[in-house]
Amino acid sequence: MTAIINIKTDPKIKAQAQKIAKELGFSLSGILNAYLRDFVRTKKVEVSLEPTHKLIKTLKECEKEYERGEYVSFDNLKDALNHLNQLKKKKK
Repeated sequence: MTAIINIKTDPKIKAQAQKIAKELGFSLSGILNAYLRDFVRTKKVEVSLEPTHKLIKTLKECEKEYERGEYVSFDNLKDALNHLNQLKKKKK
């Protein structure tokens, strides 16, 4: 007996995934079932993400701001939220 799972995904991603699965000798359904079995077995979600150009640029800008001492640090969430609320009030 099998169950059907319907997911929404970008058609280009689906086509690329089907092509790669086929090249490896698997069906896309087989690959997804293997991921689901691993998820159930390990109770972990593992995703490998490639940093985007925008993310790399932002991280470099943050690094420069840090080097210039242009950052704020908090010991707890309450202080951080208070700071953000003060900034929000200043913008109004």
